[in-house]
Amino acid sequence: MIHNSNSRVSIIVAIDEKRGIGKNNSIPWHLSADLKRFKALTTGHTIIMGRKTWDSLPKKPLPNRLNIVLSRDSSRQEVQADPESPVLFFFELNLALKEAIGFETERNKENPEIFIIGGAQIFQQAIDMGVADRLYLTQVEGDFGCDTFFPDYAEFKKVLSEESGEENGIKYKYINLER
Repeated sequence: MIHNSNSRVSIIVAIDEKRGIGKNNSIPWHLSADLKRFKALTTGHTIIMGRKTWDSLPKKPLPNRLNIVLSRDSSRQEVQADPESPVLFFFELNLALKEAIGFETERNKENPEIFIIGGAQIFQQAIDMGVADRLYLTQVEGDFGCDTFFPDYAEFKKVLSEESGEENGIKYKYINLER
């Protein structure tokens, strides 16, 4: 695997009690605190996502981040947007990671971190390939009837931090894990 740089590769995800992450191509809960956490962690870094996740974003690209989209559609091209928020399309996670590592090494010399933000197929690939070092997990209490699920993450055993919260009657817990 190419991941021998000093760039950290992290997965960031919110799941319900059944590891659900989405329903009808959207997130079935709204937690502004979690969205703020996502923004705070990923801004200024590289984010990698699948095409369905890209298509589901209400506003594209996510600002002040290198947006990398994995797609099987060869007609997808780089999106000319704000130079602080470039968008690149790749066919393979390995190629996307090589680009992301180069970008992070150049842009974030002090704290290079690449975030894999979804969806289910991309999470599965990253876990299967063993490329992610860290998991920023938000556990949302309840079953939201999701139709898309996060893969088994049992290999992320080391708990770095835990913090609980509640918003609009929805309880959640942030857990930062490493392999």
